[in-house]
Amino acid sequence: MTFKVTGADGAFASVFEVVVPPGFDSGAHFHSHSQEFFYLLEGELDLLSFEPKERTGDSWHGWEGRDGRRVLRAGPGSAMFVPEHTPHAFANRSGRPARMLFQCAPPPDHERYFEELADIFNAGSAVDPAAVERLRERYDVTQLTPLKFDPEARPRSADQALAVGT
Repeated sequence: MTFKVTGADGAFASVFEVVVPPGFDSGAHFHSHSQEFFYLLEGELDLLSFEPKERTGDSWHGWEGRDGRRVLRAGPGSAMFVPEHTPHAFANRSGRPARMLFQCAPPPDHERYFEELADIFNAGSAVDPAAVERLRERYDVTQLTPLKFDPEARPRSADQALAVGT
């Protein structure tokens, strides 16, 4: 993670670049007090930013909006704005890392959240779900489906990823 602009700079938003590894799924979630903007620099990600007809608890990949929207397979140059209270998620179901530029307002909550999340992921071989839940409670993250990171379970091709996501 590389911070470009932080709350310490007096900015209205935090801006940072994140590498999303293969097999990472943020899980669907929403924020009550912040907005986000995602811009995909390289790689492919599945993206969600809408209220579904029905929120299912295990996976967001098959969600459909009341207006017919579905999860999008996005490539470089794709952008997504997420207003407050809007369910959103991203997942790297490809075999290569993806790079995203995030803008989050207001700062500095997302800065601290991502720093602490990285510490949890780097602490050992297994991620402690209880630690992630405590972190999310502190930083206005209401989780709707589980955060997952299993690089071995990811699909091996784009065709397989699309088949799994339906």
